[in-house]
Amino acid sequence: MAEIRTVTTLSTKREEIQRVIAGYEAKLAQARADLTHITAAIKIFEATDDPDAMRAYVDTHRIWKRGELMTLCKGFLESEGPLSTKALAERAMKASGLDATDKVLAKAVAYKIVMAMRAQHIRGRVQDAGRVKGARVWALTPPS
Repeated sequence: MAEIRTVTTLSTKREEIQRVIAGYEAKLAQARADLTHITAAIKIFEATDDPDAMRAYVDTHRIWKRGELMTLCKGFLESEGPLSTKALAERAMKASGLDATDKVLAKAVAYKIVMAMRAQHIRGRVQDAGRVKGARVWALTPPS
């Protein structure tokens, strides 16, 4: 028995609407992904000075003011003697109220300290006191 023309037309229309809905769903999924990325970018740029509100991917240049980290490190070296980069990073994080158990942040802080200490070493203000377990040990240069 032949199909009724109305049923055929309605079936064709149904398939067309299903394709359009699938297209809208794909566009909606892309819009949701875009929204998620924009929200993540906003959270990165909303970083504050509050250590408890710190985001996982915060810019370490915003944690301390210019020269503040170096002042902390020199204070530690003055009071405790030669210290490794890792020990300086740990003490600086604790003194600044940061989570010293965060290994990613600790590594970023250690790199920042290495760069600052190398600059001070070139200027003759700190000296390289060797290595301990692969970590450089820093000491203040004795006054001449």
